[in-house]
Amino acid sequence: MTQHRSGVGPVLATWTALALCCALPAAASAEALPEALAKAYQTNPQLNAERARQRATDENVPQALAGYRPQIVASLSAGLQSVRNLLPDNTIQTANLKPWVIGVTVTQTLFNGFRTANNVRAAELQVQSGREALRNVGQGVLLDAVTAYTNVLANQSLVEAQRSNVAFLRETLAVTQRRLNAGDVTPTDTAQAEARLNRGLADLNAAEVALAVSQATYAQVIGNPPSQLRAAEVVDRYLPKSREDAMTMAIRQHPAVMAAGFDVDVASTNIRVAEGALLPSASVQGSASKSRNNDPTLGTFAEDQASIVASVTAPIYDGGQAASQTRQAKEVSAQSRLVLDQVRNQARTAAVSAWVANEGAKIAVSASESEVKAATVALQGVQREAAGGQRTTVDVLNSQADLIQAKARLIGALRDRVIASYTLLSAVGHLDVKTLSLNTPDYLPDVHYQQVRDAWHGLRTPSGQ
Repeated sequence: MTQHRSGVGPVLATWTALALCCALPAAASAEALPEALAKAYQTNPQLNAERARQRATDENVPQALAGYRPQIVASLSAGLQSVRNLLPDNTIQTANLKPWVIGVTVTQTLFNGFRTANNVRAAELQVQSGREALRNVGQGVLLDAVTAYTNVLANQSLVEAQRSNVAFLRETLAVTQRRLNAGDVTPTDTAQAEARLNRGLADLNAAEVALAVSQATYAQVIGNPPSQLRAAEVVDRYLPKSREDAMTMAIRQHPAVMAAGFDVDVASTNIRVAEGALLPSASVQGSASKSRNNDPTLGTFAEDQASIVASVTAPIYDGGQAASQTRQAKEVSAQSRLVLDQVRNQARTAAVSAWVANEGAKIAVSASESEVKAATVALQGVQREAAGGQRTTVDVLNSQADLIQAKARLIGALRDRVIASYTLLSAVGHLDVKTLSLNTPDYLPDVHYQQVRDAWHGLRTPSGQ
């Protein structure tokens, strides 16, 4: 792990030199990367929408548990009835009746081919799968926040570098014009300096446009516009020590892999649910009713009934529906296993790619730092030689172009270095609030699950909606 930590200091130092040069005077408004990640974790709409989806998935469990509970139905019927009777002696009898019936029925399932138990098991597994999917979305949101943060930081640094380049080119053009007036250079030198200045202005405009776009993306992901950003730190201390460790962690701990594993269990359980339709079922039903009828031709005006009935039914033939559903569930189960293998392969590949990219980013930063140092020394030497008449104006302009390109590559390498470290952490499934020790409460989906799992009634959600 010492090997990983050794690169943190130089990266932060270089970020400080390149990025904080554009810092605003008010230090109190500075925002570090962990603070931005905490805001994104709290307010990101995509993540909050996924949390709501998971809370909806939690409700599948009490819905499945309802199969164990009695079903109670109350009924009431009343009406107005006009009767006209012709009697044997040819007399007519009429009456206006107001019959009514009130009753209650209680039905309790005793056995339904274990379908209730398997439905509960499937619902619980769906909750587990949903939690892993939620964790995966959380990783994606945090990685998006890292990318948005470092893009703003890099583009701010690039704008400052381009502004310094424009200032240098303006000064070079002014010096060249003075030398032209003195007869030391030709109009060609002035035209070359002017052309490079216009190119520098175009590059500055492109950098400012990229900064504005990255700032808008930052506000979308984090939830507020960027203010003064501090240097971003890599997370090598949380990363695996080797490529093999990264692959092992990815195929065992990545939330996408774990979610696919739970999906396999759900599909296997649904096979037993489908097979339950082929088994007998038993239930008991109790009912009570009271009716009134004021028809004078009837022998009774009131009737009270109460009954309890047990029933057992066994399917003999349903047209092949249950058998087809069982075969279908088996094919879905086979599909889910293949998907699990696919997700594991994708996680393994992503871990290897992230590991290689992170290691390559370290080399790129070191090489870019050396390039900037060498280009700076070269520019200073060319300027001294040009002052002595040993170099031309275009030599100075070319040396300055080499330096600004080297700075741009260093800025990009520093950005990629931070993103690569967080990408690797995400690839092994550990990009979360707990690992990063962010100053924000961790969202615990089990809290809502326990609140609704055994709820027998109630229309309001635990949040009061």
